[in-house]
Amino acid sequence: MTDLNHLTIAGALDGLEKREFTSFELTMACLAQMEKHRDLNAFITETKERALAMAMASDVRRVSGQPLGSMEGVPLAIKDLFCTEGVLTTAGSHILDGFHPTYESTVSANLWKAGAVMLGKVNMDEFAMGSSNGTSYHGPVTNPWRRKGDNTRLVPGGSSGGSATAVSARMALAATGTDTGGSIRQPAAFTGIVGLKPTYGRCSRWGIVAFASSLDQAGPMCRSVEDTAIMLGAMAGYDPKDSTSVDVSLPDFRKAVEGGVKGLKVGVPKEYRLDGLSPEIAKLWEQGVAWLKEQGAEIKEITLPHTKYALPVYYIIAPAEASSNLARYDGVRFGLRVPGESLDDMYELTRAAGFGKEVKRRVMIGTYVLSAGYYDAYYLRAQRIRALILKDFTDAFKDVDVVLTPSTPSAAFGLEEKFDDPVAMYLNDVFTVTVNLAGLPGISVPAGLDGRGLPLGLQLIGRAFDEETVLRAGRAIERAANFTAKPEGF
Repeated sequence: MTDLNHLTIAGALDGLEKREFTSFELTMACLAQMEKHRDLNAFITETKERALAMAMASDVRRVSGQPLGSMEGVPLAIKDLFCTEGVLTTAGSHILDGFHPTYESTVSANLWKAGAVMLGKVNMDEFAMGSSNGTSYHGPVTNPWRRKGDNTRLVPGGSSGGSATAVSARMALAATGTDTGGSIRQPAAFTGIVGLKPTYGRCSRWGIVAFASSLDQAGPMCRSVEDTAIMLGAMAGYDPKDSTSVDVSLPDFRKAVEGGVKGLKVGVPKEYRLDGLSPEIAKLWEQGVAWLKEQGAEIKEITLPHTKYALPVYYIIAPAEASSNLARYDGVRFGLRVPGESLDDMYELTRAAGFGKEVKRRVMIGTYVLSAGYYDAYYLRAQRIRALILKDFTDAFKDVDVVLTPSTPSAAFGLEEKFDDPVAMYLNDVFTVTVNLAGLPGISVPAGLDGRGLPLGLQLIGRAFDEETVLRAGRAIERAANFTAKPEGF
């Protein structure tokens, strides 16, 4: 029973159904792992009592023959961007100190309705702004992986770094994440797990602390593609409280996973062969092409000509939306308040103390590009190019069913590396931001190790609301890669 926390969601559901163990025992195993590895700083708030109460309630439902949910009894970690009723929610920021929401986010409410168990709230880059989980007010999260022969602490990626570490280090069977420019897929790749960014509008944004409203999307972070499909089915669905939620049918994602790729057309974008791309990642990409081809897929080179503009467009649009969303944090209604001699003084002192360096940088960039003298030159132009990026994908998907790319330009880097160079940090999102700008689904699947023993991922991108094909192709990569490596000691 000591290794229950190593189970997948599918394995746990099977064992629970066969009465091989209880949700209480499964939850206890996860809580013990959380306590053992607090040095990784994955959790901001642990909810042990609530977790055990939810687990016992699940066990009662199971033995009494009550209806069971699709995630019945499964312990999860919740990114601290999701509002959870009565439980501290900080978004990784000092400015939300003491904020206990009086409501539950739609996504987390859906998971509780499905029978899942909440272990706690996991660490993240402040307001989801970062690619390393180094901007959190609560301190950086450490990746459980290490380079061979080197004990340097590595980043887990960001912003969903706490989620990624919790799943990779076997503290939780799965976790929620959010993805604005790669914040699910990049940390998934860095920690050797699966991360899915669904189509924009597939999962409700209601009750999720906003970063960039036209880009943010919640998604699952798990240890297998099948688990990802199970969890997505529980998270997703139309929500009238969210004006960006799309009322479309919810397919059986789990059933789609084993559909195979025979006959699928897989696009390989030539623009993603960047100068300076790691030879190991380029080799893994070619291996991914070969794996899909061997399983019956047809490979086609495609062109996404506006890819080169994606990063600058993203770093205009995202900060612009952030500067608007973060205006609500003023010290008046909730969170931190630093008294001042006047109302304006209180605003300034509260924001100066409450926001971290990266958040301030992005708010200033966003305010600048939205200002009267620069709105047309920057923000409107960025929106026009965003439309062209979407058109590139629309044209490509006339000829292919799914697109294969690397997930990241490198493996995980050290906690102290790149932190003083925001441009170098932003380049971590080079393969992922196009998916958010176009509102498409994308998945990162662990596919191998680099020469220093660190995980590398491959990304698959699909048509809007066609997560089924993305999951099918992801499962094909997973099957061929047979990635079974774990961080040493876990």
